[in-house]
Amino acid sequence: MAKIDRMAHAQMLMDHDLQFTGVVLAGIDEVGRGPLAGNVVTACVVMPPEPVIPWIDDSKKLSESRREKVFEEIMEHAIFVGIGEATPEEIDRINILEATREAMRRAAAQVPADVFLIDAVTGLGLNGREVPIIKGDATSYAIAAASIVAKVTRDRQLVELDRLYPGYGFARNKGYGTAEHIAALKQLGPCPAHRRSFIRNFCGEDA
Repeated sequence: MAKIDRMAHAQMLMDHDLQFTGVVLAGIDEVGRGPLAGNVVTACVVMPPEPVIPWIDDSKKLSESRREKVFEEIMEHAIFVGIGEATPEEIDRINILEATREAMRRAAAQVPADVFLIDAVTGLGLNGREVPIIKGDATSYAIAAASIVAKVTRDRQLVELDRLYPGYGFARNKGYGTAEHIAALKQLGPCPAHRRSFIRNFCGEDA
């Protein structure tokens, strides 16, 4: 596999965003739509055109240690960062898509921007122009930055949940339905961090 020129790749993502001239541009992304436990977390980020941070990319393409380092660089240089969340209770009540939208609104409410580039979600009703982009975290510098902020924020939350509710392996599986996690659910039953609407196949209707 050819080695990626990280600076060139990050500059390509930035070049995409630079087509939006004369406006404050924010990127929005989410993490945690699929897991069985924990919040869905979103980030809304405005980055300056310089410096371009070489490792900004889709968070899924970076190792955990690399994400942590790039997260710190983003937080150092970002003009605005908003974090939005929706709880397992909200997810169960209004469904994961609507909970994701609400979390995105909460993140965007903290960020004064003219244009919001959003990873694949539409119809948020934000105070600015909304531009949904399929695979936005692999296309836009601002969305990629948001994906890293959201991912690191949520991963840290799951490490803390692992301390509060040991036995499910949250620090390792980040709430996803691994074999270890499902086996623990069947043995221990759900904890307060679980999404009841996601775990009925494993715990029955009483979940």
